[in-house]
Amino acid sequence: LEADPVRCEGRSTMAQRKQKKGSIIDLNSYIDKAIRVKFTGGREVVGILKGYDQLVNVVLDDTEEYLRDPIDPYKVTNKTRSLGLTVLRGTSVLLISPVDGTKEIANPFAQEQKQVIS
Repeated sequence: LEADPVRCEGRSTMAQRKQKKGSIIDLNSYIDKAIRVKFTGGREVVGILKGYDQLVNVVLDDTEEYLRDPIDPYKVTNKTRSLGLTVLRGTSVLLISPVDGTKEIANPFAQEQKQVIS
């Protein structure tokens, strides 16, 4: 049984003011589904989401990292390397997106830029 919080002179107690902190993002609907994670610094991985916490530390299984172009380190190639089960640190996560339902499209502005230069 929980006791009622005690009020002193119209102020709430510390226990009443302290609220449970939840995660800043709700990933429960993506558990056991493929997601793509992009990090600060340009790295990208794809894997099956197994868990996460309120700091967005993420656990992925069957993780594959997309390797970067050796000439242009900011460009990601289609080459991958298998990492297996991984724990991704939330402080370096920039973006989390589902793999299903997303596709890469051509940049419409890149063609306009080429036409302007010509």
